Amino acid sequence: MSEARVIPLHADESGGRARWNLGNRAVAQPRREPEPAPEPMAADDTAPEDAGPAPWEEELANVLAFLRRRMSGEYAVDEFGFDPDLTENVILPALRPLYRNWFRVETIGMHHVPDVGGALVVANHSGTFPLDSLMTAVALHDDHPSRRHLRMLGADLMFRLPVVGSLARKQGSTLACNPDAERLMASGELVGVWPEGFKGIGKPFHDRYKLQRFGRGGFVSAALRTGVPIIPAAIVGAEEIYPKIGDIKPLARLFGAPYFPVTPLFPLFGPLGLVPLPSKWYIEFGEPISTDGIDPADADDPMTVFNLTDQVRETIQHTLYRLLSQRRNAFFG
Repeated sequence: MSEARVIPLHADESGGRARWNLGNRAVAQPRREPEPAPEPMAADDTAPEDAGPAPWEEELANVLAFLRRRMSGEYAVDEFGFDPDLTENVILPALRPLYRNWFRVETIGMHHVPDVGGALVVANHSGTFPLDSLMTAVALHDDHPSRRHLRMLGADLMFRLPVVGSLARKQGSTLACNPDAERLMASGELVGVWPEGFKGIGKPFHDRYKLQRFGRGGFVSAALRTGVPIIPAAIVGAEEIYPKIGDIKPLARLFGAPYFPVTPLFPLFGPLGLVPLPSKWYIEFGEPISTDGIDPADADDPMTVFNLTDQVRETIQHTLYRLLSQRRNAFFG
């Protein structure tokens, strides 16, 4: 048998197909059709998706913008000393780790707080140190859809403290007096008051969640004169952060304080004892109590003021009892 020879042939004139000879047999090679040209891709298909700046870049840009505003003086402070730029970029961020990670605050009834206009938030006071007021301010800014600033009314002692008093003013606090409260509410601000005062915040641990007397009802008079709603707020969890089991009165007199607390950790463990215990917090905002149907002239009527004050107090007390009955554990909720 003769050897097969492979002889490539050029395409013939008629078929346009390349043919190969394998010995005496010819095999036709299919003709390749030209590949279609690729369609041009849209710009969105060829360009990588724009993911925007990284979070750390945004944070750095915000910090630099804040420093530039502080150095150039491009920020506003109102007549009470409130500095919203400093509050939103320094004070609130410093409080958020406590609010979100340490106390794990949950808010209830935030829809009862109006989006705009003046209103008076009245809450119970506890915890040996006034962290409950600060956490309420964070709640109303971070968890409210309108991110409202709470203008807190504080005792004069707070404003006499170095650094603390200045920061309180910049955060929006002012002296707990009727003229200031009325001016704020009349201008559409959300005002917060803790009418138990030092009696509430400094009460012993065995009296926890038992409301003390609400003073003379000055906050009710201010709400009646300005016609704003009163929003009762109940705070559960603050009583456990510094359980007050004693009071060193000589040291309190020495420092000009209403009390010098003794807790299971303070002053025994020194500065370490100042770390609050990580209790689980709930803040519930109740249904607003309207003052529209009450004559503003009744703000000077002791009976009207007393009845409305008692209504607010009883509402908060019942809410506290209900929240406590639903709580399984002080530290795990």
